[in-house]
Amino acid sequence: MANNEDYDDLDRKIIELLCTSSQGSFRKIAKQLNVHPTTLIQRVKILETKGVINGYRAKIDYMNLGFEYMGIVHVYAEDVLNVQSKIKDMPQVMAVYDVTGDADCIAMISCRDRDEFSETVKKINAVEGVKKTNTAVVLNVIKDPGDFIPVLKDR
Repeated sequence: MANNEDYDDLDRKIIELLCTSSQGSFRKIAKQLNVHPTTLIQRVKILETKGVINGYRAKIDYMNLGFEYMGIVHVYAEDVLNVQSKIKDMPQVMAVYDVTGDADCIAMISCRDRDEFSETVKKINAVEGVKKTNTAVVLNVIKDPGDFIPVLKDR
């Protein structure tokens, strides 16, 4: 696994810019960074090869799209890997995190209405190996993982 020192200032600027907005041509991004487009393309390919950049996608406002019920489900399980594998495949599950602490994993869910939200929590509870869940309803999203921009230290 690489650490912050493995990336120079240009890599850090490319990562920050792509986190902020990956929409735009390499030529436009290169101009913003004051580098030749070929240099940018080569650097991005290296970052992709290293697994630092794993893809590009639009940042979606799920609430605006009609997913008005979001929740964080703390899952307590016996067979954690099996439970995580089944939960991650549910269409309402946005993310599953393997965590330390009281819960064995945390699932973030997003649903269109209260009925779908209730049904999803019950489906998670019904997965074989789930002992119990503890669910928190998200009232407002202040910052989501899509807003995170990694701060890489200078050498």
